[in-house]
Amino acid sequence: MVAVTTIRSPLADASETIMSTRRLVLVQGHRSDDTPHPQHTPIEQAVNRAIRAGFRVGQRVRIGRVDGYVVGYNIGDFGRFGGERYPLLVRTAFGVAKCSVREVAAA
Repeated sequence: MVAVTTIRSPLADASETIMSTRRLVLVQGHRSDDTPHPQHTPIEQAVNRAIRAGFRVGQRVRIGRVDGYVVGYNIGDFGRFGGERYPLLVRTAFGVAKCSVREVAAA
């Protein structure tokens, strides 16, 4: 099975493509029930909380008065702006920012 996906910016005109089109190959697999579940890292937990709060890729948001949209999740585990504290990547007219869930609001 082959799937094709393209993500377009809700803030840009139709000619701007954020992610190029790629072919995805789906591979059949399975996971037995007796496989132990790995411990989730604090970054995974922060990203999952952001997703459950409604901040999915493509979601229009505001950082204060600046409009933007979620373009991804910060999985970095070093430096001042790690994914545990700033799990959201938000594109604005000023560039991409790493944000906490408390810093953004749904637009």
